[in-house]
Amino acid sequence: MDIDLVPPSDELDWSRGEWLHPPVRAEQGPAGELIVEAGAETDFWRRTSYGFVHDNGPALLAPLPVGVAMEVSFVLDFAAQFDQAGALVRVDERTWVKAGVEVSDGESQLGAVVTREFSDWSVAPVPGWAGQEVTVRVSRAGDALTVRARVGDAPWRLVRLAPLDPAAEATAGPFCCAPTRGGLTVTFTAWRQGPADTALHPED
Repeated sequence: MDIDLVPPSDELDWSRGEWLHPPVRAEQGPAGELIVEAGAETDFWRRTSYGFVHDNGPALLAPLPVGVAMEVSFVLDFAAQFDQAGALVRVDERTWVKAGVEVSDGESQLGAVVTREFSDWSVAPVPGWAGQEVTVRVSRAGDALTVRARVGDAPWRLVRLAPLDPAAEATAGPFCCAPTRGGLTVTFTAWRQGPADTALHPED
C-alpha cells in the first residue's frame, strides 16, 4: 500500500533559492526546467572511510522549517562513477542530508548520506529508473526528517528516517555533484513545497 501524502501546494520558482556553491552553468529551459552543469570534483562528504572533507557541490536552497515537505524532481540521465542529483537539506557544513540517485560501481543507486560531523551512506540499486523523472521528497516534522523517492507516478519508497533538531534552521533544495569528471548536466523539472508528512507508514 502506498502512503497517502499531501501534494505540495506551492510550486517554487527557481529564483527563490540561493546557490550554496554556484554551478558552472544554470539556465532555465523552454518548459521552465532548470538545467544545471556541475563542476568537476564537486561533492558533499565528511571523513568516513575516505578520510576527506568535500563541501563544494552546487545546491539551490530555500528555507525548510518544521512542518514543511519539499520535493525535487529531475531526469535521471547520467552514468559516470559518483554522478549524483537529488535534494540537499543543510543546517551547516557539519550537519546535512543529501538524498537522490548516485552512480556507484556502474549502477544507479537510490540512497542518502546523513552527516552529523561524519557521513553515513546507504544505497539500493534502481536499474529501471534510467531515463525517467525521479522525485525526491524530504519532509520535516518534529525531530525527524523523512526522505522518500519515486520514479514517475510509482508508489513512494521510504529512503531514510534521520534525526534533525527541531530548533535548527535548515534550508533545502536541488543539488548535483560530479566527483570524478566535468560536464555533468542535470535537468531539474520541478521544485515544490507543502505540508509535512503526517505519517511514516501507510495506514491499514
